[in-house]
Amino acid sequence: MIKPSELQRYALFGGLTREQIDGIFNLMRHEEYSAGQDMIVEGEKNSRIIFIVSGRAAVIKNGIVLMEFKEGDTVGEMEVLDTMASAATVRAQEHVEAASLSNAALYEIYQRDVKAFAIIVMNLARDMSRRLRKMNDWAGKESPYHEWS
Repeated sequence: MIKPSELQRYALFGGLTREQIDGIFNLMRHEEYSAGQDMIVEGEKNSRIIFIVSGRAAVIKNGIVLMEFKEGDTVGEMEVLDTMASAATVRAQEHVEAASLSNAALYEIYQRDVKAFAIIVMNLARDMSRRLRKMNDWAGKESPYHEWS
């Protein structure tokens, strides 16, 4: 399992102080997944952000791998932020060790330290924006209309 002192090097925890990370770390839950095991299932509710400590996972929609995630990446944030059912399945490609923050844990962070909560939400927004840009680039290459944009 990852140590609190190692978390600052990852995007989700960027900008947080050591003390803030220590408080957040105590709210994280350890999770492990075997290769081929679903971490998040399309169409089902998900109420946690999963931070990948080691291993690789893939986002799969309609049988197509859309993205792959590795150490330091987060998954599940979209459903936590918009509270809708999962838009795709996230499946471990190999053994995955992870840590998760539930909606309840995020709310506790908000109550304890609104600045730490704001930093986490901004970090999530940045990561999601980067992913959206990648997906837009990918979709533009596949679209017959990409020359018009």
